[in-house]
Amino acid sequence: MKDLQGFVRLLEEEGELKRVKVAVSKELEVTEIVNRVSKGPPEENKAILFEEVEGHKIPMVANLFGSRRRMSLAFGLKDLSELEGRVSDFLRPDLLQLRGSLFELAGRGLRMLRTLRSLAAGKIVEKAPCQELVFREEADLGMLPVPRLWPKDAGPYITLPQVVTLDPETGRRNVGMYRLQVIDNKRLIVHWQRHKDGREHEQAAKRMGLKSIPSAIVLGGDPLCIWAACLPAPPGIEEYAIVSFLRQTPLEMVRCVTQPLTVPAHAEIVIEGYINVEEKELEGPFGDHTGFYSERAPFPVFYVTAITMKKAPLFPFTVTGVPPMEDFWMGKAVERFAIPFLRLLLPELKDISMPSCGTFHNLLLASIKKSYPGQARRVINAIFGLGLLSLTKAIVVVDEEVDLEDLHTVAWYVLANVDWRRDVMIIDGPLDELDHASSQPLFGGKIGIDATKKMREEGYGREWPERVGMDEAIVKKVDEKWGSLGLF
Repeated sequence: MKDLQGFVRLLEEEGELKRVKVAVSKELEVTEIVNRVSKGPPEENKAILFEEVEGHKIPMVANLFGSRRRMSLAFGLKDLSELEGRVSDFLRPDLLQLRGSLFELAGRGLRMLRTLRSLAAGKIVEKAPCQELVFREEADLGMLPVPRLWPKDAGPYITLPQVVTLDPETGRRNVGMYRLQVIDNKRLIVHWQRHKDGREHEQAAKRMGLKSIPSAIVLGGDPLCIWAACLPAPPGIEEYAIVSFLRQTPLEMVRCVTQPLTVPAHAEIVIEGYINVEEKELEGPFGDHTGFYSERAPFPVFYVTAITMKKAPLFPFTVTGVPPMEDFWMGKAVERFAIPFLRLLLPELKDISMPSCGTFHNLLLASIKKSYPGQARRVINAIFGLGLLSLTKAIVVVDEEVDLEDLHTVAWYVLANVDWRRDVMIIDGPLDELDHASSQPLFGGKIGIDATKKMREEGYGREWPERVGMDEAIVKKVDEKWGSLGLF
């Protein structure tokens, strides 16, 4: 699967896509349609291809990854659970179990990094579908059906981009998913937050005395290119290299026509330009994935130098807003990809889950195999110190037998097992830039909850009660009789 149009065909063949042939407006109307479909009955939750967009010739497509099945199809898997196994196989079981000396482990880790870095450049091609049409001086953002999603949004927004930049100091590429507000036919505002790699590139450019950094906004391509843009990749590993690794073949890349960058050759549309690190405009408000409008703030300006595209491209977008929405399933794939890496540091970790109600950074659930006192607190403290997971506002740790996807059971287990005075940690620390609850931006209160069974060393002087359950022999006996009982 090389491109977005191939993925759309696959979704249609699998009954996972609906075509809207009636003309629709990119101004709010597409949002209302996608929002209803996303939150409707599971059997009606499909990807949507808007064939006729008022005032535009380019069709729009949304909700591509808005279910577990569609997200699995993007990876070419039967189920997302297989993604965890694929990454674990690459890391090797002995590495995951931390066997061998530190020198051996370091050697395996370096080999893994070398493998991924060797895939980073991809396969350079001279001709590419994304450059069938090339617009330089005549490049105009008005030719693209960029939607305005919510009534109080500051303007039209590109919401499913791959924003490509190079670190001015190392030359290493970063691919990030940063929303982009259109302010006129040649300029956008890049909303990259304080903790993101793109922002680090901006700061590096300022340290070096540079006024701008080359950039490209990629729309479409292999569906995994879109997903990888929202992936918090491990340090030193490029997002497109991960796509090559998952596909087991180098990603085809092409040189931009006006910028010193390479981009996926099978993209639908590429907006080339540069980011002026000395110029900022007020961005927002924007109806964000938190379900609230984010406040206005200054961010750098992207200047368009060219737009290239296929002869008949699609314009992909995602609708943010009150969860659950499509981004939940993109995040679920990030979970499955990340957990083998997390187990390198926390071998007791069985599973993690970021429920849609937590909008990623507000709540992380973890289950562990507990074997010593204070272990749950160790896990909480470790996660609070790990990369972008450090922005998590609440972490809840339960025992390994709890199914984290069953939120009713999780809530029952936590509420039954927690002594709020003994089992709660409240600390101050970094928060996501979109968090509006804290008294000041980027920093505030965080909570860790140890809902595991307590040991005597943890101050529990009684015998922990046994969970109620039926004898397995009786369960099997009733299973055999179930059809003959006449109950249903």
